[in-house]
Amino acid sequence: MTSVTREHMFGSMLAADLERTMAIGTTARVAPWLMVLFALVGIADAFYDSFAILHSQRLWCPPPFNGCNIVAMSPYARVLGIPLGHLGVVYFAFMLMLSALLAYDPLSRGLRLGTVLYAAAGVLASLVLVYIEFTYIHAFSIYDLMSALLTVLLFITAASHSGAARISG
Repeated sequence: MTSVTREHMFGSMLAADLERTMAIGTTARVAPWLMVLFALVGIADAFYDSFAILHSQRLWCPPPFNGCNIVAMSPYARVLGIPLGHLGVVYFAFMLMLSALLAYDPLSRGLRLGTVLYAAAGVLASLVLVYIEFTYIHAFSIYDLMSALLTVLLFITAASHSGAARISG
């Protein structure tokens, strides 16, 4: 195969990818980048919570959410000995990777399904944790509530992207 043929094949593949990406709607193009942003904020939120707990420091807790340290010191703050903040960092880091891959290939069915299912699992976990705070701990952490909000936003964005990409693709 000559270099001209390879260049033509590469150019054609690149042009086809570019044409395919441009054919999808704005929602399908923007949503993965929005998910990247939500995941980065989630990593920062969970990292602060984890870092403070790991180093036995008190969390800064703005009013009216003054229960951050009560929640962090409760027996519900760990799963199998692992602080929930650590699990949050892992959750948001994996969501960041999925979102970045989806930004690269917004029409991938597997990535679309993976982000929706993973975000749905995150929403379910967040609902359980907020329920525990409300029912058993009787205190709320702004960091947990922010994490839950980001997880819901990730789910909504993933679901809207999946629908938009399915229609476009």
